[in-house]
Parts: sequence; C-alpha cells; structure tokens
Amino acid sequence: MTTLKSKLHDDLNVAIRERDELSSSTLRLTLTAITKEEVAGTEKRELSDDEVLKVITREAKKRREAADAFAQGGRPEQAEREKAEGEFLARYLPQQLSDEELNAIVAQAVEEAKAAGAEGPRAMGAVMKIVNPKVAGRAEGGRVAAAVKKLLAG
Repeated sequence: MTTLKSKLHDDLNVAIRERDELSSSTLRLTLTAITKEEVAGTEKRELSDDEVLKVITREAKKRREAADAFAQGGRPEQAEREKAEGEFLARYLPQQLSDEELNAIVAQAVEEAKAAGAEGPRAMGAVMKIVNPKVAGRAEGGRVAAAVKKLLAG
C-alpha cells in the first residue's frame, strides 16, 4: 500500500475512533474513489502516491464545485458541508502556488515559447505544455489557463 493511501486509512481509523463524522465520511468517499481507480481498466493495480494525489485533487475539486452549486441553489447548509469537506481534503494536497508565483512561472514560459517562435494567443498550447509540468498539482488547470491568457493578451 502506498504511503499516502495508508495515511488516509490511518486517519480514517482515528476519525472513526473520535466519532468525527465529517472527516470519516470524507475519507471513506476518497478511499472509495481511490479503490475505484485501482480496479478500473482490465486488471487491478496499486496506485502510486502521485496517482493517489490526482484522485484526491479531483475529489477536492468536486467538493468546491458542489459547494458553488449548492450556494447558487439556495442550500447554504449543504454548501457549507461540501466546502468543509473540500478544505479537509486540501490538507493532503501540496501547497498551492500563490498568484505571484504562478504569474512568474507563466511569464518565464511565455518567454521560452517566444524564443521558440510561438507568439500571441495561438501560443497558448505551447505555453501550457511548458507550464503544466512545473505547476503539476500546485495550481488548478483553469487558474493556469487564465494566467496564460492574461499574459499572452497583454
């Protein structure tokens, strides 16, 4: 079992012992998503820590989106619950990049793309190819794309 997955299991056991309903239900759902990912495809396999991180990131994003949807739908108590679950899952994710750090990485990638001959809005793909490996797991794709568009337009 990977170290991150075993940490999730250990934290689940602690949450159950402490009767922490929010933590235990969030961890159960996340571990279920991990197991589902492991058995997807033609044969069962063990996920690496990086793959487990991707699953946790996806689950946290689902919680944020659900919280927004519930808030817009006039269900604030359900929105708060989803938001709390998302914040709980964020503990297992790497520290997110600040806007300044992200903009610096994007600016450097735009310069690299210009040096390779790609300019203007059509350089979006080239810049994203340079930026994505550098920010993997530390910034959401939409946020990265927005920063790239802003710098390419300006």
